[in-house]
Amino acid sequence: MPPPRLGSSILAASCRSRKPVSLLRRLGVVGSCPPDVRHNASEVPPPVGVPQCFHQGALPRGHVLGSLRFFHAGASEHSSEVHASEILRTLKSVGGSDSIDLGTALHQFDAKIDEDVVLKVLQKQRSNWQVALAFFKWAVGLPGYVHGSRAYTEMLDILGRMKKVRLMRQLFDEIPEERQGAVVTNRMFAVLLNRYAGAHKVQEAVEVFYLRKDYGFELDLVGFQILLMSLCRYKHVEEAEALFREKKEEFPHVIKSWNIILNGWCVKGSFRDAHRIWNDIIASKVERDLFTYGTFINALTKDGRISAAVKLFNSMWEKGINPDVAICNCIIDQLCFKKRIPEALEIFGEMNDRRCQADVATYNTLIKHLCKIKRMEKVYELLDEMEAKGCPPNTRTYSYILKTTEKSKDVTALMQRMEQSGCKLDSDTYNLVLNLYINWKYEKGVQQVWDEMERSGSGPDQRSFTIMVHGLHSQGKLDEALHYYTTMKSRGMIPEPRTKILVKAIYMKKDGAATEDESPSITGKSLKLDPRSRIFHVQK
Repeated sequence: MPPPRLGSSILAASCRSRKPVSLLRRLGVVGSCPPDVRHNASEVPPPVGVPQCFHQGALPRGHVLGSLRFFHAGASEHSSEVHASEILRTLKSVGGSDSIDLGTALHQFDAKIDEDVVLKVLQKQRSNWQVALAFFKWAVGLPGYVHGSRAYTEMLDILGRMKKVRLMRQLFDEIPEERQGAVVTNRMFAVLLNRYAGAHKVQEAVEVFYLRKDYGFELDLVGFQILLMSLCRYKHVEEAEALFREKKEEFPHVIKSWNIILNGWCVKGSFRDAHRIWNDIIASKVERDLFTYGTFINALTKDGRISAAVKLFNSMWEKGINPDVAICNCIIDQLCFKKRIPEALEIFGEMNDRRCQADVATYNTLIKHLCKIKRMEKVYELLDEMEAKGCPPNTRTYSYILKTTEKSKDVTALMQRMEQSGCKLDSDTYNLVLNLYINWKYEKGVQQVWDEMERSGSGPDQRSFTIMVHGLHSQGKLDEALHYYTTMKSRGMIPEPRTKILVKAIYMKKDGAATEDESPSITGKSLKLDPRSRIFHVQK
């Protein structure tokens, strides 16, 4: 039976007192549960970042878990993409989740369904849980097909992400008993734990952990760490620490478990508690690892104790513990933030000497802060060094430099350099350039960027239209600003509140108290849609 409901106040009090939570044992929440029979011998405790069981396990090529159909792997991969695309178009045309309409519309795909197809459709409907669930239930009734672990896990994750935890649990409980052995996995339990914690249902998350034994899984350290990690991720660190301390006999206090609690307090922003856990780790005689040091150094920097962080960082070298690039990046970033750039550059120089290879994040941090103080000669020196060392710059690297440009020719040169280095321009980069050009009143450049976004499929998006509306308004081009606003709405994009306020002010300025819908300057008769740019223009 699952344990009774947790009392948050009891847990919080236990953490403050740092005494064992004896009352929790009497409640049955943290009493000993005998391990059961099912255990994956290949599992090892996961890294504190993303546990191994959160990753999708690889399947043998040509085999589709949960499906009764087998076919050639190469052909199936392509055909599943095609079938999934066709189904998605059909779902969009149906426009709802009515089971009768859905069954009729999808009948043509009955013989084409396997778990790969189902998975691809669900992944494309993650934000539309009603359609996803209707499709999932439709597939259940197909002859010769049964959902496998991947499909069930994806559907559970979709429901959990949308905070539909009641439906999530109902779907889990409805897994046929004869299918549970093949369908219920460690990954599925990890998803359930994470989604219950994300919905702030701590008791249910704990119950799911204990439920593992009813499905033949051992209550092992890996599962317990996933529970702690899920609780900490969503700021339930007090409850996580209470369980961690009380379950010491059943789950030994290894460094990875300590790290989860330490990181939880850091994420929650409580340096006092993070420092307390750090001291407890030292007192426990458990050997600290790189993650422990990195987490606490990050906590020190966020609390403004950069000198203490640098001191601890230097002590690592002295003890023969070589900081990894993530720790170095943390120190460099905070030194730059505190305008101690010479010290940051000194550590950057030491990294190569100590065989700690700088990555793109290291360079980006230095480039960002050097751009702010206009040390462009050093910026381009670092950019050249990145390319020479095989550490290709990314869009963020170029974005920092683009923000410092003052001439269109410099923008063009940088964009050409991006293209030559294989760094593909994304919507953020296009919007950044668009914003520069609109502020410079460079109309030709604006049109070129707009056309390129249309051609590449990287936009224009809601942000692009917002830039145009606000930029044209600042130049006094009210009619053009309204045209872009109308086009944005016609494409189904939702304007930001500040944009709505701006447009309302434009209408009041142009037409007195006229409302947006009443304005004679924006009626359908006065607008013409350009078929190439898809922008409305006023008919002269």
